[in-house]
Order: sequence, then structure tokens, then C-alpha cells
Amino acid sequence: MSPRDISGESCWELIHPSLTLVFISQGDYHIKFHLRNKNDGFQWNLIAVYGAAQDEHKQSFLTEMVQYFQNESLPFPYGGDFNIIRGPNEKNNDRYDDRWPSLFNAVINSLDLRELELSGHKFTWANSLPQPTFERLDRVLVSTEWEFKFPLATIQALPREITSDHTPLLLSFGDRRGASQPIFRFELGWLTRDDFREVVERSWTSVCEGNMAIDLWQNKIRRLRQFLRGWAKNKSGHYRKEKKELISKLDMLDKKAENQTLNQWEVDLKQTLKSRLIQLLREEEIKWYQRGKTTKLLFGDMNTKYFQLIANGKHRKTRIFQLEDDGKIIKGDEQLKKYITDYYRGLFGPSDISPLTMDESRREDIPGDR
Repeated sequence: MSPRDISGESCWELIHPSLTLVFISQGDYHIKFHLRNKNDGFQWNLIAVYGAAQDEHKQSFLTEMVQYFQNESLPFPYGGDFNIIRGPNEKNNDRYDDRWPSLFNAVINSLDLRELELSGHKFTWANSLPQPTFERLDRVLVSTEWEFKFPLATIQALPREITSDHTPLLLSFGDRRGASQPIFRFELGWLTRDDFREVVERSWTSVCEGNMAIDLWQNKIRRLRQFLRGWAKNKSGHYRKEKKELISKLDMLDKKAENQTLNQWEVDLKQTLKSRLIQLLREEEIKWYQRGKTTKLLFGDMNTKYFQLIANGKHRKTRIFQLEDDGKIIKGDEQLKKYITDYYRGLFGPSDISPLTMDESRREDIPGDR
């Protein structure tokens, strides 16, 4: 989807074929659409915003923003022209007044919204003066639930049309379809499993093929990597099921405790269920801590959501939108993948003629034990 400036107002154009969109309502400063993903039925709202340009109306705009999201139950992105910057770094000169940015940031923080990082441009608006003022007035804010559903979502600035003073923004969901198989990742959380050592030992001792030590080692590592990939996928399914069952049983006991005193067996069962749930949540927390590559808040309360948001942000920052080679622009996932693969294959691939040979029978120049 991309917001475009038409007759001084911010509007949105739906260009994603896998969504069903229905107009719901509008306020003084926003238009709301209800969307449903055709592939999995996931429902969310899209709110296109056009903030007040005049200072005397900005208070009303922020008030509407707070009142709307206090009653919003579905995940959402909230984007368009806010007509407010968030800090002095979003303007190219020192004519800065902190009044509205301060209130705007306070509203964003109070509503627990996250801003998707912009790529392609630093600013999104410019006037037509000989020495123009540049500001970042356009942005996309999302709820944490929506970001969990679309962790690879990104915002890219498109070329500005000659008739508009705003830069269009392209919101990409970061579709995983067609992506190559991810590299193997050893999860630190696996070490919390009681049976993990035995699982590794069984896999490691089951491979005895290889004429040389290095061949045997490589075969063992290859087999262990393949085994752990499938083992982790299987365990992940069991983990989700067990977590759901534990939460359901604890909820039943809590509801029962609201009306009558639990007997000793039920009290002990509740503690056992809670201990197991904490163990599962701890493994999940370590997983996202590892991917987030941050040491903040590692110990103490469960911080899984925090680490997951950090990991999502880092993942988005590493995304490549386009490359340039001798004036030619390479765009699109498939074209980028092919170009990068061919480039490094040519850089590190084997040469047609190699002056090197290997002679395993020669050992006289190998130092002996002293």
C-alpha cells in the first residue's frame, strides 16, 4: 500500500492482491478500513491519517488519535501525513519548536505504538522556496500485535511527483514466499531442555562414514545439523501445544479459586503447571534474546515481546531494496538474489585452471613430535 498526496490530502491505494478491504468509518483526521488476509483469515485495520496543518487544530488531532486507539481492538498500521515532526533531527534547519513534537511523542509512547523505519529518504516533505525546508511529516506507526504478524514489514520512500510536496511511502509486508531456506541457527534455548545432550549424542554416534577424519567430521556435522533442524521444528509444534494447554489449565484453576478454596492437590498442581510454563517461556525468551542481540533486561521479568521487537527491527535494517551496477538498477527479491549469487560465485568460485595440486603421500615436510 502506498499513501499519495491528492489535492492536499493523504490517501491510500491498495495494491496487495491477497487482501480483502472494506471501508468502515472516518473521523476528522483519519479514514479507517477493515482488512482480512485471504490466506489465513487474519483481520486488522488500516488507518490512513491526515493531521492538522494549522497549530490551532493540532490539539484536536492528537485528542482524536488518543480517543480512537483507546477503543481499538484489532491490530493496525496507522500512517499518512501527520504534519508533526518527532524531533529536531527530522528537520533540515534550526527553526524548531518542541511543543508539538513533545506531545506527539508522548501520545505515541502512551499508546505503545512503534514506528517503522524509513529507507530511501531522510525527509518526506519539502516546500518550494529557493532554499527549501525539509521535514519528515509522513510516517507509519503500528501496534505490536500487527508487527508480530508482519515482522518483515518495511517503509520505503518512492520518488516524489512533480506536482506534490510530499514523498510517497510504500508499505511492504515482507512476504516470505519464495525465500530461500534459512541458514542453520543453533538456539541457546535448546540447552535448557533436559534431554538435549542425549539427543546430540545419539545423532553424533550414529554416523560412522568417512575414509578420513575430516570426512567423518563433516558427515557428522552435516547429519547433526539436518537432525536438529527437523527436531527443532517438531519440538516447536509440541511447545506451542503444551504452552496452550498449560495456560488453559491454569486459567481453569484460577477461575475455580475465585469461587472456592483449592484443595492441596490442586494447589500443588497449579505450582507444577506454573513452573513448567515458566520453563517454556524462558526458552522462548532466550530464543528472541539471541536473535535480538541485546543484553538489556536479560535477567528478571519475562521480556520475550521486547526481544522479539528488537530482533524484528534488526532484521528489517538488513534488508536490501535495490542495488546499482554501472548505472543499472537491480530491484526485486528474485533479481537481487540472482545478481548477488552470480557476483559472489564469480568472486570466490574456482578458476578454470588452478596451479595448486594435492599430494597426500608427501609427508616429509610435516614436523614430527618433539
